[in-house]
Amino acid sequence: MIAKFAKFLSQPSIQNLSRDGLLKLDPETAHRLTINAIKFGAVAPQETSDPKFFETEIAGLTLKNPIGMAAGFDKNGEVANQLSDIGFGFCEVGTLTPRPQDGNPKPRLFRLPEKQGVINRMGFNNEGHLAVYERLTRNKQAGVTIGINVGANKDSADFVADYVEGVTRFASIADYLTINISSPNTPGLRDLQSGEALKRLLGEALNARAKALVRVPVFLKLAPDLTEIEMDEIVGVIKQVDLDGLIISNTTLSRDQVANCVHADEKGGLSGKPLFNFSTMRLAQMRMRVGTDMPIIGVGGIHSAQSAIAKFAAGANAIQLYSALVFGGMELLRDIKNGLTVKIRKDKLDNVGQMTSSDVESWASGKAQL
Repeated sequence: MIAKFAKFLSQPSIQNLSRDGLLKLDPETAHRLTINAIKFGAVAPQETSDPKFFETEIAGLTLKNPIGMAAGFDKNGEVANQLSDIGFGFCEVGTLTPRPQDGNPKPRLFRLPEKQGVINRMGFNNEGHLAVYERLTRNKQAGVTIGINVGANKDSADFVADYVEGVTRFASIADYLTINISSPNTPGLRDLQSGEALKRLLGEALNARAKALVRVPVFLKLAPDLTEIEMDEIVGVIKQVDLDGLIISNTTLSRDQVANCVHADEKGGLSGKPLFNFSTMRLAQMRMRVGTDMPIIGVGGIHSAQSAIAKFAAGANAIQLYSALVFGGMELLRDIKNGLTVKIRKDKLDNVGQMTSSDVESWASGKAQL
């Protein structure tokens, strides 16, 4: 049944129809069907190679292009190879916890179509370390860049120990690791963003990385709901450790941009287009704090070529998508690449990296908006 549905979706004439149909389904059902459609080849691979000017160096990694699939889409590492074929420069699997976890009770995923937003309180639902480790060990293809996003079980007695276990488990097979302490859906998790707790977390996680056979880059994923004082405190900690980069940002608890929408009162993190300006301001503010050398992956609300360009201008070295694909489909990836190409050629740039940090101060001050 699933295979027949995937074959049906593969017909170009019904691509838009299929997306509209998915939007009429329960969000989690639609997500599962999308994963299966990709797995069975219903989404056509990119026909041509990316141009050389898309090639991006970040934290010692060479990406064929700087557009990644964010964590949360391929939680269990089922379609990372296919996402690379479709045209993503990298894919972040997870969030993964040591033990399998069902997540929060359903319903826990809500669309806000009038704003192109999504609210989720998934709660790190995943198959656990062992299942995904074995799957990636069997299936990971050469040349496919896969990050592993690690988290903590909600009933764990020691969140830090869970992160250490994640680093230890995946350091040998991940192209990079992400320490995700920014989800609002695991009680107490965001407390790890504060001074002493963050110092202990990074100290023990990076010590575990040092014991691995290879030096895998480690990124820290932060929430957008940090105050400037909290950002200063975080920067003070990360400057003392051997962290490779930041991912900014996760979902927000704010509802300012969606106050009058159906589902706006649902608990959880808000992502998608309403998050863009807020998360991009936070990105720029962190860029100004950490300087030009630390890699930053920008994520949060990218929904068009223009918004992708703005994310680079605010300080991102690479970007990630997810929520906007719910409304725009995989065509959004193509549209962003086309927009980046036009920008690079118009401005006579040598590569996409020259766009990074071209408008940091405007975004950091809040003057820049889309």
